[in-house]
Amino acid sequence: MSLPVAMWSGPRNISTAMMRAWENRSDCTVLDEPFYGYYLQQTGIDHPGAADVIEAQGSEWQAAIDKCLASPAEGKPVFYQKHMTLHLLDEVPRGWLSKLNNCFLIREPEAVISSYAAVRADVNAADIGFLQQVALYDYMAEMTGEDPLVIDSKAFLRQPESHLRAWCDHLGIAFEGSMLSWPEGARDTDGVWAQHWYDAVYQSTSFSLPGSGELCLDARQQALADAMRPHYEYLFKRRLVPA
Repeated sequence: MSLPVAMWSGPRNISTAMMRAWENRSDCTVLDEPFYGYYLQQTGIDHPGAADVIEAQGSEWQAAIDKCLASPAEGKPVFYQKHMTLHLLDEVPRGWLSKLNNCFLIREPEAVISSYAAVRADVNAADIGFLQQVALYDYMAEMTGEDPLVIDSKAFLRQPESHLRAWCDHLGIAFEGSMLSWPEGARDTDGVWAQHWYDAVYQSTSFSLPGSGELCLDARQQALADAMRPHYEYLFKRRLVPA
């Protein structure tokens, strides 16, 4: 049995740590942001290492879709896919998404923007995925007739095991305790962009709550956070609440 699990996140969330957790299962392989090269080529956006990403990954959306729909590795039927909602541009067809178990990972906009700006100072609404995330959520809900699973990262980090157990129950698979910790360092499955974005994950071995320091946003960044707040709250109301 094949179980493709697609997690749709915005940037600067716990999406890479979540990928680590799933890759540490005994029955799972992972795919890291398959549409990133296509997105960079189409938008021309100035991301760190953009040319290397395009060269390594290619820039065709059909090739990315094919990767997502590929047969699972032998003996590892669970196929976890880490996606950024902003990478799925409007010209990419959506019908193939019905073949995946789609989930959404959300984080408060202030935290997203503060973390994003530390790597790339120029940030706008299109960069951080909230608008695309809500549109994609609504599309999937209408397509399937069911509300997709939503995980709020702050709530998750307070109770990672209970969230992972509930998520596995939702997917009809057994929870594995190995999902709660992993060896530190890089993985062969990491995209070539990892050197620019994955420093914190490289040093991690488990899920942990972020520091409690106050977020410092300038006026433009705070205005962007305020504008994105309703979209975050729309999905937050639909989040998974473990029993």
